[in-house]
Amino acid sequence: MLDRPRLPSTPPPLDWLTLGDAFEAACLLRCMPPPAGTGTRQATPPRRSAAVEFNREDAAQRMRQLLARLDVPVVHERAVGGLRRRYELHRLHVPGEHRPAYASIVEAGWRQGRRELLGGPVPGASAARRLWRTRLAAAAWRAALLAGGRHVRRHILGVRLTDRELAAVLVRGAALLDVPALLRPGTGCFLVSVPNGPERDRILQHAALAPATDRDAAAS
Repeated sequence: MLDRPRLPSTPPPLDWLTLGDAFEAACLLRCMPPPAGTGTRQATPPRRSAAVEFNREDAAQRMRQLLARLDVPVVHERAVGGLRRRYELHRLHVPGEHRPAYASIVEAGWRQGRRELLGGPVPGASAARRLWRTRLAAAAWRAALLAGGRHVRRHILGVRLTDRELAAVLVRGAALLDVPALLRPGTGCFLVSVPNGPERDRILQHAALAPATDRDAAAS
């Protein structure tokens, strides 16, 4: 009998530490439009592009830190523009030979992290899994607050996003952090917001960067 054709093997799931970094990197990418000249968001999803541009240095530095921990080298270019209103643009570029590994780990991080957050409660889930689900939720909010369009009002803390899936992840992530979040469609974007007060403080506390670790020092 002829052998049946073998289906492509499913890659093994990422370990929790790698998943946390890869998922946050994917969220940062989904906050940003592709750089000029790379096509539209639909034609060239930012998570697959070899370059991404941030208009905030702290977002670019966080992306560099995450990619270093994932063993993905990146070139950081800084440009200054504008006349009356000066602005900075931070462009991160992955060298050609590292692009396949970069695209693979970021895609796997997004797919696995999204499944963890949007999936229902798992009966008998381990303590580690419950802990890491909250860490993934915090990572998504950290990325959105760094790279998304902040929408701060007296009564809410919000972020504007063009990515529908990331907006859904933020709403679910907020629920895992015991914070109610509201998703509201806008013109060409989605606004995800949490109430001001204890809920806002809880989101900011979870999204804050932890002190540098030995792993960060080794990656820098």
